[in-house]
Amino acid sequence: MFSGIVEECAKVVGIEKDRENVHFTLECSFVDELKIDQSVAHNGVCLTVVKIENGHYTVTAMKETLDRSNLGLLQVGDEVNVERSMMMNGRLDGHIVQGHVDQTAECVSVEDAEGSWVFTFHYPFDPEMAKRGYMTVDKGSVTVNGVSLTVCNPTKESFQVCIIPYTFDNTNFHNIKVGTRVNLEFDIIGKYISRYSALLNQ
Repeated sequence: MFSGIVEECAKVVGIEKDRENVHFTLECSFVDELKIDQSVAHNGVCLTVVKIENGHYTVTAMKETLDRSNLGLLQVGDEVNVERSMMMNGRLDGHIVQGHVDQTAECVSVEDAEGSWVFTFHYPFDPEMAKRGYMTVDKGSVTVNGVSLTVCNPTKESFQVCIIPYTFDNTNFHNIKVGTRVNLEFDIIGKYISRYSALLNQ
């Protein structure tokens, strides 16, 4: 479980394909604090640490994860938003994030808001998935590349988020431009409410 408060950007230093799996090796400031089997969110995707060596750590993504996320687009040198699992004795500064990416979206606009930035993302609308909570609502929560954000101006197939300078500088939002594909995780609370409503109306 995560909060969507990104700790830093890790750098991809190695990519190795192993049949349908891909092993990603990364470096970041807290490598020495990691343990094998620990969960770390990468652009919002929960992955297990499988190897720690020479100041780097390795995680493995399977085909399902690669198909649903932007991890398959990563190249050596890319920056990845990383967050270790949430400690239960602290404040929940973001929102409840599972690290289970639902789908990707495409950035279609980046606007300068005189000190901050407004990003617009588009994703394919699926009525059946929307009934199950795979959607955004105004002032609701959404996770974009692992960052907990507040939704603005949602439509059935797009939404906006406002990014302050700190978030822009300390996550890979500074690398997102028109055409960039990002990972989305919709709010788990909305999914449960949608599922409950559907069962009541059967």
